Amino acid sequence: MQPGEVRVQRALLSVSDKTGVVEFARGLAELGVELISTGGTAAALREAGLEVRAIDDFTGFPEMMDGRVKTLHPKLYAGVLALRDNAQHMATAAEHDIEFVDLVCVNLYPFEATARRRGATEHEIIENIDIGGPTMIRAAAKNYPFTAVVVNPASYDAVLQELRDAGGKLSLGTRESLAAEAFSTTARYDSAISRWFVEKQDDFAPLMLTAYEKVTDLSYGENPHQRAAYYADAGARMHVLSMVRQLGGKELSFNNVLDLNAARLLMQEFELPACVIIKHNNPCGVAVGGSVVEAYHAAFACDPLSAFGGVIAVNRAVDQQFAEALLKQFCEVIIAPHFTQEALQLLSSKPNMRILEDDERRKANIAERDLKRVMGGLLVQDRDMGLEDRTEMEVVTDRKPTEAEWGEMLFAWKVCKHVRSNAIVLSNDLASVGIGAGQMSRVDSVRLAIEKAGIAGSPLLGAAMASDAFFPFPDGPQLGIDAGVAAIIQPGGSKRDHEVVEAADAAGIAMVFTHRRHFKH
Repeated sequence: MQPGEVRVQRALLSVSDKTGVVEFARGLAELGVELISTGGTAAALREAGLEVRAIDDFTGFPEMMDGRVKTLHPKLYAGVLALRDNAQHMATAAEHDIEFVDLVCVNLYPFEATARRRGATEHEIIENIDIGGPTMIRAAAKNYPFTAVVVNPASYDAVLQELRDAGGKLSLGTRESLAAEAFSTTARYDSAISRWFVEKQDDFAPLMLTAYEKVTDLSYGENPHQRAAYYADAGARMHVLSMVRQLGGKELSFNNVLDLNAARLLMQEFELPACVIIKHNNPCGVAVGGSVVEAYHAAFACDPLSAFGGVIAVNRAVDQQFAEALLKQFCEVIIAPHFTQEALQLLSSKPNMRILEDDERRKANIAERDLKRVMGGLLVQDRDMGLEDRTEMEVVTDRKPTEAEWGEMLFAWKVCKHVRSNAIVLSNDLASVGIGAGQMSRVDSVRLAIEKAGIAGSPLLGAAMASDAFFPFPDGPQLGIDAGVAAIIQPGGSKRDHEVVEAADAAGIAMVFTHRRHFKH
């Protein structure tokens, strides 16, 4: 018998997720396929009126140990793994009365869902580590020339249709495609189990296994000639597009998703009504206000030129007034927790504007690691989550900050953490008024931030300045002081800190050391 010529005459079904399995089994039975099943699956099929052969009748060995052992038997695996074109295999099968299994339909215990469930005990999680299921899947997938394996309920209809159309056979191409999906399924499953054990140790494991599943194709990559798709960490409690519904506009691009990620991470820093505008993965305007419309106008005023074609995120509903303001500029993406019907009706006049409603209310997992791709590998680090408490900071100048200056500095510090290094943020009235990002020299970032403020006509008198790392020399702070800055927040830690503090004291401004830097590359 040649690969791919096997007619499906016997199928084994053993599923945890019973979605569609009765209909699938009924379709197989109508084609004359003998059904073998285990435990709960067999009960569900019998309840539906189907004739089912129990696994212990097939193997001659009972299910035992609370179901831990039921399919682990050589008679089953010989029936799954036999090469039908190998005379020796066929002779051995005849000698031991091996019955061939032509199709294996298996999905696995819900380990990921159990491990994520609040309050799940270690015993429950361990008991949801499937042993027989992955073994059957791998065996059938390995022998795909002669045995079909189905692991996804979404495949049931297509498999049945091909069997009906081809007289009970599945093409070799279909079997190979099903095998590829099967091995991906077991790889994801094992990686989730491995990760659970690793995370219990809270260390950097010698081997890191992670599975990703495709969420959506993207219109293109960073450039139009690059294809792209977005994959989420399999089993992640939340991700950049989790609980996000697109209500209008074109499909998302690679750059849209990158900027959305930056916007959502920065927005998590604020509880007051806030607006974040991202361009090329950097904030070009951030503000809080009495309303999101007020915050939007303040954020947009920081750098109107750069805001053109940006991603805008707010943490309150978009109403008609806000929508009318948005229509006055070119916006690639707007994301908000809600849009009123009046706002949606107005925004729909911009067919290219992607309108995203964010229903995600969960917080990011603080234990999640930050991954960055490099040539042939990954850099892995703890996430830079949270910000220092004011009580942990040190006032290093003679003049102490006023309460208003403290508020301004802490706002600028929140924004600065999300700006590409070297990063400088100038703020006034709880709004960014100048941002210097990604410069090789910190003093150049200061110059750029001041220049941006000047172009926008933003007042710097009494402004706060935040720096994501220490000032190596007094020249950066001095530029800010000369422009009108009244308070500076920075990590400190330079060999010349005393010179920097002296410059601040000479100008009579306040300076605070956070004692923690926030580089972002």
